[in-house]
Amino acid sequence: MIGSNKFPAELSGIDISDCGKIAEYLSSHFQKILKQLKIDKNLTEQFKDIYIPLAASLSVKAKEQPAPLIVGINGAQGSGKSSLCVFLETILQEAFGLRSISLSLDDLYSTQSERILAAKRTHPLLATRGVPGTHDIKLGLRLLDQLCMRKSGHQISIPVFDKSLDDRSSEQNWRLVTTPFDIILFEGWCVGARPQEDAMLASPVNELEAKEDPEGIWRSYVNQRLRDDYAELFARLNLLIMLQVPEMECVREWRSLQEHKLAMRHKGTGANKIMNQAELQRFIMHYERLTRHMLGEMPDYADIVLRINREHLIDGVGVNSSP
Repeated sequence: MIGSNKFPAELSGIDISDCGKIAEYLSSHFQKILKQLKIDKNLTEQFKDIYIPLAASLSVKAKEQPAPLIVGINGAQGSGKSSLCVFLETILQEAFGLRSISLSLDDLYSTQSERILAAKRTHPLLATRGVPGTHDIKLGLRLLDQLCMRKSGHQISIPVFDKSLDDRSSEQNWRLVTTPFDIILFEGWCVGARPQEDAMLASPVNELEAKEDPEGIWRSYVNQRLRDDYAELFARLNLLIMLQVPEMECVREWRSLQEHKLAMRHKGTGANKIMNQAELQRFIMHYERLTRHMLGEMPDYADIVLRINREHLIDGVGVNSSP
């Protein structure tokens, strides 16, 4: 892997002075985004050294192929996937004239009633959203097909999952977008994940698995889904970017912050699925096995690895292949 604290200039197609000019040109856009996302850090150098050259490399790759470039963005809960997508969309549009769109794996979650049915048929832990087996993969494949259409003016409805209700929003609240697109940013906590070896499933990784999945039925089912339909979905990716968090403890801390923001956003609305601290800790245990697995092996095969430090800033870039 090529490693650096900056995005490799030879992969971006532009030099550092050009990045500086673009950063200055987009300064007002960046400040507006930071305010909207409630980010109080100074990211000026990150924009110039990482975000802009990364977007430039995606621009180069997109222009090399006739179909839209599908970029997978992987990262544990709270790692900053959504923020990265917002930054990239802005840079690609304003600096390189490319239309991009973000699609979240979260919005492919099965409905609450579908997950309850899966819990009855296969295993009770499937009632909780998150792991492979709790998404509508056929819907995801269909959406990617539609988003890749080069026909101008074709309208597509993208589902929206309401985490405050733990269910998919009604279709009237879905996001309406119009083709064509040059780049599709497909983000999600397990996007691009590969299954574990069966032998790795034998021992539980936490209390949840030990007490509620002692025979390994749930984790074996999740792993098999990764081998099957999720592998088909992830095979559509042209490029995989990983946001590599320092350790599992950061996931707990950052996911707790996310839940707090969700609670504040829905304060007084009657939303009843906001988790307290005990519920959140249990929820994260559903994700722990696969999160640890990805942290252990994905840095060796993701095309681009953005290493996140404890201050939630990118402090290193790794490249396994030319993007």
